[in-house]
Amino acid sequence: MDKKLPTRQENFSEWYNQVVLRAELADYAPVRGCMVVRPYGWTIWENIQKALDERFKATGHVNAAFPLLIPQSFMSKEAEHVQGFSPELAVVTHGGGEELEEPLVVRPTSETIIGTMYAKWIQSYRDLPVLINQWANVVRWEMRTKLFLRTLEFYWQEGHTAHATEQEAIEETERMLGIYAEFARNMAAVPVIPGQKSESEKFAGAVNTYSIEAMMGDTKALQSGTSHFLGQNFAKAFDIKFLDENNQLQYCWTTSWGLSTRFIGAIIMTHGDDQGLILPPRLAPIQVVIVPIYRSDEEKSQVMEAVQKAAEQLAKFSVKIDTREEVTPGFKFNDWELKGVPVRMEIGPRDVQKNSVAVSRRDIPGKAGKSFLPMENLDQSVGELLDAIHNNMLARATQFRDSHIFEAKDYDSFKQIVADQGWAVGWWSDDRENEARIKEETKATLRIYANEPDIGEGVCFYSGKRTRKRAYFARSY
Repeated sequence: MDKKLPTRQENFSEWYNQVVLRAELADYAPVRGCMVVRPYGWTIWENIQKALDERFKATGHVNAAFPLLIPQSFMSKEAEHVQGFSPELAVVTHGGGEELEEPLVVRPTSETIIGTMYAKWIQSYRDLPVLINQWANVVRWEMRTKLFLRTLEFYWQEGHTAHATEQEAIEETERMLGIYAEFARNMAAVPVIPGQKSESEKFAGAVNTYSIEAMMGDTKALQSGTSHFLGQNFAKAFDIKFLDENNQLQYCWTTSWGLSTRFIGAIIMTHGDDQGLILPPRLAPIQVVIVPIYRSDEEKSQVMEAVQKAAEQLAKFSVKIDTREEVTPGFKFNDWELKGVPVRMEIGPRDVQKNSVAVSRRDIPGKAGKSFLPMENLDQSVGELLDAIHNNMLARATQFRDSHIFEAKDYDSFKQIVADQGWAVGWWSDDRENEARIKEETKATLRIYANEPDIGEGVCFYSGKRTRKRAYFARSY
């Protein structure tokens, strides 16, 4: 094993990089800013895909696939959209050894190409709503990159829907944000705060953008999923019209929403410790690793028989038997600890005699997380243990987040909070120029408006003006 990981306190950024590399989640690609997602990391993404896909289909959405290459002219049809994405575009000018008549943009997002197709497919109110999602890769020419969190090419899902009424589209936008928030909590044990973005932070071309915001282990914020109410902006730009029930021609109301491989970064930084990953059981590539312990061939025979019986009982879980002979059990323990496997199970001669197994919880290191389970009804016991691990991880992350959110009473207290304490929440007068000044002076951004019903009225911590809005601010990734 290589030298120890840097601690999170020493250098959180380097700890993160080393965990990603050493746990074999991803590696740097030959092209600057791109990454290779390794099998262990890709399995996490596959599990995220499966969980989200089930939720999308349960709400009436279907999957499709749209082209990677988009005519450059499409990007100029929605003025705010093109302005927002222009610096990030990768453009193909040659193909087949010849200069193209029209350059092609490598997909940064798909509103333009999907809008073009919706204009072709939608004729009548009977064609609505259109509820389509695609799983895809996109390219955005990022200058400063970090594995999973921000790369030139990344993987994601993007939903795109079209509706007959404004209210339907707004409800869709809010519904999908709710799905992301529920998924984050119940599958990843990541406690997110959903809310609306400010005008300066919204998606280019959207009327309103909503996001789920998560607090990382260094108290920075990470935007972990977004949902956009596009109004009729893209419908008008791409001529997405329908005949309503009165035979009147109307523009559709559209939405888009997405969650990417960035979410893997959220899992790493929310739960990890100085030993490496701590993966949520419901998304972990391996939920249980079994390490056989023996010294002789006779012991090996007895132990492996018990190992197989245990594995058969645990068939409904993702189980790995570590049969490596070239390394010690201690090496295996450290290796699986680094990789964040929720439950490590050890079976040795004494365990065989007692008809039990020794289990260690990754979320509770050391003796405190170690116990013994009878071989009888092992599947039930392990299922309960995995649920307990999930619940503990969620509770711990929630407690950490809540203990690092502080009320900003004035600008001086605000600056102290975002510099070294965590997130600031406070009354906010919703001034775009003041928001820009705060970002420049403190590097903190308005993450979301607080979704607090009947909050009344207060005094903005920055301007001193009375306001009915509150907002979360934080430094972010």
